[in-house]
Amino acid sequence: MASLRGAFDALLFDLDGTLVDSMPLHQRAWVRWFASIGEPLDEDPGFFASSAGRSNTEILADMYPRKPEAELLAMAEAKEALYRLEAQQHLQAIAGGLELLAHARSKGMKLAVCTAAPTANIEVAFARFGLGALVDTVTSPADGLRGKPHPDIFEEAARRLGAEPARCLVFEDAPLGIEAARRAGMAAVALTTTLGADAFSAYPNLVTAVRDFTALDQTLLFA
Repeated sequence: MASLRGAFDALLFDLDGTLVDSMPLHQRAWVRWFASIGEPLDEDPGFFASSAGRSNTEILADMYPRKPEAELLAMAEAKEALYRLEAQQHLQAIAGGLELLAHARSKGMKLAVCTAAPTANIEVAFARFGLGALVDTVTSPADGLRGKPHPDIFEEAARRLGAEPARCLVFEDAPLGIEAARRAGMAAVALTTTLGADAFSAYPNLVTAVRDFTALDQTLLFA
């Protein structure tokens, strides 16, 4: 990692499972939503691993390809409403993340949140943790961008920040997010908040995997 010191001008953060510990709340919301339509999910780890980083409408469109878009959107919103009920009271930040944002900002680094989350979910997290004062921009499918593993969300963040992709470092907790960073030409750090380090080992753009931000060697970021 020493060879990468000073190599980055911008830090791009996923939200769910990366800056905020929302994945257990999302999992419970999915389980409750599937139960409400009579299709128990039984907390299938394969479903969560394959869907992390994608928008709800993308996930549901694959599962229900014959349903019209309006119905898919309504289904997605019903699931997210269940999530927000819990998030407003129980959402927690991933250890060390807010402190890293504040420190990076004090060093003049450019910062973005790049997430597949719906706008209302983003607003819950931003209000709960004051993220609006810590980052320069937010990119999401609400901007008309495709979800991960497509690189759109990261590419648009780099464009807005005026940063070269090779000078951006992405923080992600999902393999689809690491792949999206790879396609965008960006290095990435995996947080093992959702999956183990083995889930990320095959990605050539992976710099390191850490349990949370307190375990990150910050000489990687600050020369």
